[in-house]
Amino acid sequence: MADLAGDIRLAVDTGKVAIGYREVVKSISSSEAKAVVIATKGKKSVIDDIVHMCNIAGIKLIKFNENSLELGTICGKPYSVNALAIIDQGNSNILNESY
Repeated sequence: MADLAGDIRLAVDTGKVAIGYREVVKSISSSEAKAVVIATKGKKSVIDDIVHMCNIAGIKLIKFNENSLELGTICGKPYSVNALAIIDQGNSNILNESY
């Protein structure tokens, strides 16, 4: 089984990601995002908006079953992160795995 947290960290370190609600929305709108990771224990309105946008755009949605503070920690940020868009996976396998 693949390690989602490890793949997220590897994508942040070696690839290109958009972190935060506004940046994720921009990357979805511009068709840059190949996948979106959301913290399922975050703001319901944010989660619903991103899920809806991903469904419309046909973008892979990965649910991270922790809170936004934990997702921020995995991304190496000292703040909470509700969502991040994977633009380039770098050395990770996040786009190839099913979580």
